[in-house]
Amino acid sequence: METLEVQVKSADEAAEAAAKQLGVTVKDIKVKVVEESAGLFGKKKLKLQIERVEAKAAKPKATKAKAVKEEASEVEVEEEKPAKPARAAKAAKPAKEEKPAAKPAAKGRSKKEESPAEDGEKEESDVVATKKDGEAFVKMIEEVLEVAGLEVNVKVSEIQGRYVNIQLDGNDASHLVGKSGEVLNSFQYIMNLMAANKFNNGVRITLDGNDYRRRREEVLRDLATNVAAEVLKRGEEAVFDALPAFERRIVHKVLAEMDGIQTYSEGEEPNRHVVVAPA
Repeated sequence: METLEVQVKSADEAAEAAAKQLGVTVKDIKVKVVEESAGLFGKKKLKLQIERVEAKAAKPKATKAKAVKEEASEVEVEEEKPAKPARAAKAAKPAKEEKPAAKPAAKGRSKKEESPAEDGEKEESDVVATKKDGEAFVKMIEEVLEVAGLEVNVKVSEIQGRYVNIQLDGNDASHLVGKSGEVLNSFQYIMNLMAANKFNNGVRITLDGNDYRRRREEVLRDLATNVAAEVLKRGEEAVFDALPAFERRIVHKVLAEMDGIQTYSEGEEPNRHVVVAPA
């Protein structure tokens, strides 16, 4: 059983959205809505439980294939035993996947996917944001907020590497933060999609409203340290709730120099998690 979060206009669209995220057809899954809340721009935010439907024809076909293979093995016994092919097959298995395979069974999770540096959080050395990028992003965000009828001041607070940090202040800024930053995260996600489509320059936007991000970073730092201490104490890995990429970077960075601890991320956006495990 898998869990996904989607934002759709109606519950009827949930199955299609879930199938699209998982890269399967609607017929391949069964969908159950377990939680519903208000999303951005009139959409609903649904938490879904996904059960994959196995094809019935797959088992007989596999059995037949196995029988054919067994018959062939009786005739071609000498061709089944070459030492070199066996070593090549073993070497072809990625060494990186061997270590995480030992952990997921206890948690019911899939294999470890990527290291923090490959987690969509990698700094591209050839991409550096400029003042001109910041001005273009501010203009784009102002146009969206004007259509939404929100009174918000938009300004660049910092440019760091490929990231343009933008501050939102004003009468309606609190509406763009929402409970636990949910609206701010969703709005930032949409703005980055728009920026990628419009500018396609590899530069990313981070949004902050009413100083929420700074306060959130302090909370994440304390939480990461406490979780790591428990992982060392218990000798068991721990999994964070789904976090956006810029918050996952905070956790990875805080724990990067901690002895006996390793971190990695798994899952697909927007349900990607940081895992803290014993080294």
